[in-house]
Amino acid sequence: MAVEKKGTMMSELDYTKAQLAFLYIIVLLSLDIFNPVKIFLHVFPSIAPWHIAALATACMLYTFIVNMRELLYFAVKIFFHSILSIFFNDVQIVGKENIPNYGPVIFTSNHANQFMDGIMIMCTCQRKISYLVADKSWNRPIIGHLAWAMGAVPVKRAQDSAKVGTGTISIHVDDISAIDETASDSVVVVSGKNTKFMSETKAGDKIRLPGTAVGIKIARISSDRTLTLKVEEGIIDLLSSQPFPEFVSFDILPRIDQAEVYQHVLEKMASGGTIGIFPEGGSHDRTDLLPLKVGVALIAYSELEKDGINVPIVPVGLNYFRAHRFRGKATVEFGSPTYIDPSTLADYQRGGADKRRVCNDLLAKIENSMRSVIVSVPDYETMQLIHAARRLYRQDARTETAEQRQDMGRRFAEGYKRLLLQSGGEPPEEWVDLQKRIMDYQKELNELGIRDYQVSGLDHEEVEIGSETEGHSKADTVLHRLNVLGHIFHLLFIFVLAALPALFLNLPVGLAARIYSNRRRKVALAASKVKIKGYDVVLSERVLACIVLVPSLWIFYGVLLLVFTSLDGPTLAFCFTCFPLFSYWSIMAAESGE
Repeated sequence: MAVEKKGTMMSELDYTKAQLAFLYIIVLLSLDIFNPVKIFLHVFPSIAPWHIAALATACMLYTFIVNMRELLYFAVKIFFHSILSIFFNDVQIVGKENIPNYGPVIFTSNHANQFMDGIMIMCTCQRKISYLVADKSWNRPIIGHLAWAMGAVPVKRAQDSAKVGTGTISIHVDDISAIDETASDSVVVVSGKNTKFMSETKAGDKIRLPGTAVGIKIARISSDRTLTLKVEEGIIDLLSSQPFPEFVSFDILPRIDQAEVYQHVLEKMASGGTIGIFPEGGSHDRTDLLPLKVGVALIAYSELEKDGINVPIVPVGLNYFRAHRFRGKATVEFGSPTYIDPSTLADYQRGGADKRRVCNDLLAKIENSMRSVIVSVPDYETMQLIHAARRLYRQDARTETAEQRQDMGRRFAEGYKRLLLQSGGEPPEEWVDLQKRIMDYQKELNELGIRDYQVSGLDHEEVEIGSETEGHSKADTVLHRLNVLGHIFHLLFIFVLAALPALFLNLPVGLAARIYSNRRRKVALAASKVKIKGYDVVLSERVLACIVLVPSLWIFYGVLLLVFTSLDGPTLAFCFTCFPLFSYWSIMAAESGE
């Protein structure tokens, strides 16, 4: 396991690459007549050139094997960089100065774009990150292999092993109203109808009620028809949302022992490594954070208890614009680190209610830090409204940085939430009218196919031929119109050049990837309790489809050229090499013509 050391002039990965480059040069020099190696061979004729070449090759293989994980991470990161450059128009980074250069770090991020979230952070962070990956994803082809290459840690999740419980359950309404949520021993009794609690559940498992994503821990099982649930923070609201005393269906989330995962994570951090966690537990397409899981707090406290290291917890905000569409934009913002209050370690070590309290307090701090790097709004329509309002508020003469845009978006979102709070959810008519005008404006732009920044150039008065009032001569006007005509022909020329490779190289893959990702979206939506439309999986599934389909299509074309043409080997190799260049160039050219 690689250890990052403070004060070193060269990282371990750079040192490994330097070793490989040096040994590769030895291989080349050993086969060249004008080099020191040949002089050495002349002095010692008993040594053949292939002896030195074989020795250097063996050393290269040994170096690669010993440092394989570091080199794989470097290679996969380059591959992911190319993926982002293709699927995203622009990726901007804010707050890189908040990332500690040395020592263990825990990165916590919102989870809005399934597998692309981890890729986005890995490619924009200078530190090597080992992400916690759901065991369900770890066992998927391609995803699992790439996760292994990036040093990820597989984690079994209870929701992936959820099963539908037999029968139905109910809770007496008076029992719910009498619960003291602050008490450490608060419980509620569940009654079952046709249930099999004794055989299907055990203490420590969780019960998930209809329409919810949070499980409630089972404290004790009395019989097949009766069990007791442990009441923790937020459970009362969850129970009150159900139509009790009516009987409802339920899911069983089995208890999973994560001791081995925690041990692996602590070993990585003890050696100076970094860990990436999505505390929400799974990806979703909501515009606000889901309740955070306690795992990140347990890891941070365990590291402080075991090794005495107060690990900085750095929030990462992933803010996407058209997240599920091709050539979208994204802003990655790294916030100020959060630390454990060392005085709370004794409470954590006492366990029980004290341990839950300090972990919940830390989770609240982490949640606040995560909200500081995202634009949190109640729904997607409000998100569109805030983005449109921010663009209209922007001063055209001033160039905004990504940090300024993020800050302005959060200010608009906070102002909107305060307005709703002060007005009791019924904003004044002036605000409703302004909101309608902004959305109508955005709708009109979408129908016209133009962007907001292009509007300012639409009011330029067209110069008439021979107009002397504006100080333009007839020749100036003709040249102006010729320039416009030339610009049109230039765009048509670019469009034709881009259309040919796009038609044969990009269109088949794009259509197949769209169909596949839409099917995967429907499957994910049906299996999830928190997704709204399942858009969080669309782009990730398209990328996975393209990783398989793009090289497959190139090989198919290569076989066609080999069978139906008389091209020689070097020419075929040249054509095959040009496929990725033409494909990427057509994407850039088509985008430039928009």
